[in-house]
Amino acid sequence: MRKINLIVMGILVSATVYTGCTKDPLKNLSTDESRIYITNKDSLADFTSYKTYNISDSVVVLDNGQPSKDLTSLDQAYIDAVNKYMQQKGYTPVAKDANPDLGINVNRIYSTSTGIIDNGYWGDYGGYWDPYYWGYGGYGYYVPYSYAAYSVTEGAMSVDMLDLKNAAVKGTIDLIWTGLIRGSGVFNSSTADGSVAALFEQSPYLTAN
Repeated sequence: MRKINLIVMGILVSATVYTGCTKDPLKNLSTDESRIYITNKDSLADFTSYKTYNISDSVVVLDNGQPSKDLTSLDQAYIDAVNKYMQQKGYTPVAKDANPDLGINVNRIYSTSTGIIDNGYWGDYGGYWDPYYWGYGGYGYYVPYSYAAYSVTEGAMSVDMLDLKNAAVKGTIDLIWTGLIRGSGVFNSSTADGSVAALFEQSPYLTAN
C-alpha cells in the first residue's frame, strides 16, 4: 500500500500571544477561521500526469458509516466549487465514458457519538418543570437519577480523488488525494466555495501543468 502523507492545516490564527491574564484568541475567531481543513495525498502520485477528470453528479452521504446518495443545493454548491478549482488548476472535465484520468467524489459525512455525563457535572441541576403549570402548586420535585445521557452529531464534507488512468494496469483504483472540511458552517452553501478553495490552496501540487 502506498504511503499517504498527512498535512493538517488546522486552524490558522494570526495573533500575538501574551503571558498573564489575556483573552483566549480562539474565542475571537470568525466562523470561517474556525473551520479545519485536512488534506492527504499519495506521496508517489505525479499530479501533472493527469489531465482530465469526471466528478460525480451526486454526493455520497455517509451517516454513521451507512452510505446513500443525494443532491441538495448544498451538495451542488460543493460540486460546483470543486469543478471551478479543478479547472483553474488546468484539469479538463470530461464525461465519465470518455476515459477520464481522475474520478472525483464529494461526500457529506455525519458521525454521532453517545455517552453518559455524571450529574455532578451539572451541579444541582437535573431538569426543570413548573409545578404550577401542571396543577401541583407548592410541590417540590425529585430527580431520581445521577447521570445524563447525551448524543452529539458532527458533520464534515470531503472530496476524494481517484486514479482512473492507471486502474486497468494496476488492477485497483487508488485514492490519491482527499480533502476534509470540518467545523462551523460546513453545511452552509455560502461557505462551499471558500472551503474548497482552502483545500486547493493547501495542495499546491494539484496542477495539470
